[in-house]
Amino acid sequence: MFEFLFKYPRSVYARGQFAFLGAWPKWMLVLLILAAAGALAWLIRSRLSQAAPVMRGWRVWVIWGLQTLLAAILLVLLWQPAITIAELKPQQNIIAVLVDDSRSMAISEDGSTRQAKAVQALESGGALAGLNRSFQTRLYRVDDVPARIDNLNDLKPNAPSTRIGDSLKQLSEETSDLPIGAVVLLSDGDDNTGGISADAINALRARHIPVHTVGFGRERAAHDVELDDAVVAPRALADSRIAAKITLHQRGYAGAKMNLTIRDVSTGGQSKMLASRTITLGPDGNVQTETLMFDIGGAGARTLQIAAVPLAGEENTANNILTRVVNVGSDPRRILYIEGEPRWEFKFIREAEEEDRMVQIVSMVRTSENKIYRQGISDPKELAAGFPARAEDLFGYQGLIIGSVEAGYFTPGQQELIREFVDRRGGGLLLLGGQFSLADGGWNASNLTDLFPTTLPTQSGTFHREADPRNGATHTTSELAPAGVDSIITRLLDDPAANAAKWKNLPYLMDYQDPGTPKPGAAVLANMITPEGRKLPLLITENFGRGRTAIMASGGTWRWQMSSPLGDTAHHLFWQQLLRWVVSDTPGHVTASVPAQMLLDNGAVTLTADVRDQQYNPAPDAKVEAHILGPSGVSALVEMSPVPDSPGQFQAAWSAPKTGSYLTEVTAQRNATELGRDVLTFQRMDGVAENFHTEQNRDLLERLATQTGGQYWKPADLGKLAAAIPFSEAGVTMRETKDLWDLPLVFLVLLLLRFSEWWLRRKWGIV
Repeated sequence: MFEFLFKYPRSVYARGQFAFLGAWPKWMLVLLILAAAGALAWLIRSRLSQAAPVMRGWRVWVIWGLQTLLAAILLVLLWQPAITIAELKPQQNIIAVLVDDSRSMAISEDGSTRQAKAVQALESGGALAGLNRSFQTRLYRVDDVPARIDNLNDLKPNAPSTRIGDSLKQLSEETSDLPIGAVVLLSDGDDNTGGISADAINALRARHIPVHTVGFGRERAAHDVELDDAVVAPRALADSRIAAKITLHQRGYAGAKMNLTIRDVSTGGQSKMLASRTITLGPDGNVQTETLMFDIGGAGARTLQIAAVPLAGEENTANNILTRVVNVGSDPRRILYIEGEPRWEFKFIREAEEEDRMVQIVSMVRTSENKIYRQGISDPKELAAGFPARAEDLFGYQGLIIGSVEAGYFTPGQQELIREFVDRRGGGLLLLGGQFSLADGGWNASNLTDLFPTTLPTQSGTFHREADPRNGATHTTSELAPAGVDSIITRLLDDPAANAAKWKNLPYLMDYQDPGTPKPGAAVLANMITPEGRKLPLLITENFGRGRTAIMASGGTWRWQMSSPLGDTAHHLFWQQLLRWVVSDTPGHVTASVPAQMLLDNGAVTLTADVRDQQYNPAPDAKVEAHILGPSGVSALVEMSPVPDSPGQFQAAWSAPKTGSYLTEVTAQRNATELGRDVLTFQRMDGVAENFHTEQNRDLLERLATQTGGQYWKPADLGKLAAAIPFSEAGVTMRETKDLWDLPLVFLVLLLLRFSEWWLRRKWGIV
């Protein structure tokens, strides 16, 4: 219909430039249109006295407008309007026809594979024959890279991945000396790199090459459940309870029940069930998030298989499984716990810690003005002089707990050391409520206020001790905050609803303290309801520098243990999880990482290491090496180079040649003295990405076409491609001028204007 009305394809108007071919100047056209409008207005006004009353008012302006528009169009036609456009010269340009050859194109729909439909559209639809009449055509198959083929019979949709952007960029570079007039891409848009990079788009734009995309595959599955992602911490302490945050979407199963499972498949063909939960699927198409908690087990590299158990009638069950790798460490973590007074909270926290072999508490309790009682020390000299005054002494711990201790107990140098412990060392700091802590301990006037996750109250008297509720007094209870629903710290029961109910039913707190207002970057995981009905934050966390800080605004959680039924582990579980949070992410002198631990279809990986000296200052002059061991005897020693403008940061690019798991140990030395080492794992898997997002990614194909000046086509319309594709500025072109005065639309508009005026005159009785 568009070409019937406008005579030329849509691309002519999108790419062309409007012009007047008449010899008269444009200002004269404007002048004549204004003169015609004025003359018509004068003529109509002069006849108003003889016209019927019905012709007065707004009806006059309608008739004048129609007559003026008609005159303006006729005048414009006298100036010979046209459009100029660059057009490919016949038989002097190459059209590159790219057909997606990846595994997703082998998906069968309506009795035929996507690739078979692509071949049929090119051959039976006459698109390829039409292109051959005017251009030279080259056929390519596309997966990871473009490869030229002689005919369409050479296509075999079994490639493990698709990289559309990379393939287009490579094609542009390899054909830089050829007159490529346009690219035609037939694909389902399933690009495993996550999208078309700006570099690929710019490479095509630089040569003015339009990409015409043709989409195949259903844009929406009828019955399918797909796991979108599973976020699991890449590191964990042995025997930790960790979380997997799973996102999924589905179509056709709204309201159905489905099982989510997590298995440890590290040991060959055997697997161990770690977690399982039945969930209710939400509305069709909505992204749904579920969190599963599980025990990671002993030290070593763990390969986790996260799965949604298939439902009846699912069209694609290969997208129900995700794999993640967790490196489980065995080095115990030490926490320095300083308490300003003997109290029950101290005793019960230590009891909870004794059941955790991975966390060790070294404590010092002030028993009198100048005396401290030490527990858990590894050497008689440890803490003999009190709280550490040197970085090398304090930085030997991974966590720090400050109980009911006033800020004035610490010297200015020790306070600054606490800041550096969190900011530079990357340690965890936990402050507990108490009669000498937070605002009541003068911490609101210290130099560490920016370190805390809340803005402390300016006044004292924020600590409150509960009266015995057996005497009729009300008491302070706790409840889970929204941010605590998915937190590993506050998960006492696996079921979210049961966990929230558990928090509300915990025994009352023996005391509480107003911690102030949470800062914008802080997370409130639990709240408390005071006897007066006020809701105050109970547990607040925040990241600071390389470390993290938290406030537990009570020193009375010990009642959770004393007043709970025998065998209730809520108190111990909570404190074990909180203490592990304090220390689990504290880095060593060397911290190694990779952008993604799962390498899908491509072994390229960038190894990064953050290297610190004994004082945890950046060590840019260190010698850093990565020792890599992989499957089937793969072994490599890679030297890592400093990252410019990032002191202490080192990087190296490497490529995993085979599928399987890789163990990497990164070591750092300075002057033959070892600074530290770290171990990480990653895994290469091929042929997995093509199982996901198998619906046609029309959005990607349309954006690619729009950004390069091409057009998105449906297979049924591909017969019109040969007529639209010549209008391109790439390759060998000639400038064409196309008249616009004889458009069918112009004559239809002229007839419509004349008829409309006649019909209105007749309707108003003045024909």
